[in-house]
Amino acid sequence: MTRRTHWPEHEDSGGPDSSRAGTGPPRTSHFSRPRGAEGKGEGAPQEPQDPAERARAICLRLLTGTARTRQQLAEALSKREVPEDVAEEVLSRFEEVGLIDDAAFADAWVESRHHSRGLARRALARELRTKGVDSALVEEAIGQLDADQEAETARALVDRKLRSTRGLDREKRIRRLAGMLARKGYGEGLALRVVRQALEDEGEDPEELEQHLPDH
Repeated sequence: MTRRTHWPEHEDSGGPDSSRAGTGPPRTSHFSRPRGAEGKGEGAPQEPQDPAERARAICLRLLTGTARTRQQLAEALSKREVPEDVAEEVLSRFEEVGLIDDAAFADAWVESRHHSRGLARRALARELRTKGVDSALVEEAIGQLDADQEAETARALVDRKLRSTRGLDREKRIRRLAGMLARKGYGEGLALRVVRQALEDEGEDPEELEQHLPDH
């Protein structure tokens, strides 16, 4: 497993799980916080008027406490009407000094979200693409997870939910457990295999289970 970097996640703000404490790329090296980057509250300095200084202040503020992808920062600068050429220059400089690292972001995101939420590779890839991570970096990051690890995680998810389905008829249990895995990005074939094995281990008759499993 490469680049096992752990960053705090704040899902709404774009970084990996807050429950997994750690460190990410340095947030302030090579740049001093520009004057006026503290906000516009009462008595606070005004935001810098120079577009580059303003762009740096915005990026540093957004990177405080969580990692961001280059696209997330670019979108934030665009909303603040920072000229595109200025934004590109500032973002490229931030990448040079390690304040933006989409590869490390993707690795940390996969590790964190798989362990904390049990998400499969397909769901993780979808999340990373929505954050603007390049497809090649996405594939490299989700490559941390192999088929065996996905199957183990799927089984752990089913085991945690199994008790709450007791008392339901067999078909409904299968549908509920497999549906839970599908929502986390697991393919139908894997989901049904894992559910079947879990129910067999619980004492269900394999032949009777076969009659209730959908074709796939």
